Amino acid sequence: MVYLPLEQLLPRAGNSTYKLVRMIAMRALEIGEGGAKLIDAHMNEKPATTAMREVIAGKVMTSDVAAAGEKAAKPAKAAKGE
Repeated sequence: MVYLPLEQLLPRAGNSTYKLVRMIAMRALEIGEGGAKLIDAHMNEKPATTAMREVIAGKVMTSDVAAAGEKAAKPAKAAKGE
């Protein structure tokens, strides 16, 4: 069994265990139904493990976390004069 630390997973889901579980479950279903993997993973790795690895890699996140990241990037661009 692979150990993936919860401390790395939770921030990608807005520190919500419920959102994290839903996000990983939905992504694991997509992978299990033949969806493309966003990271390099072994063929015999279970879809849930691949989904968690994608979350840790920052390839999958909740929409509110993605929006917060975009908001944080906009002031940085404005400060540079872009």
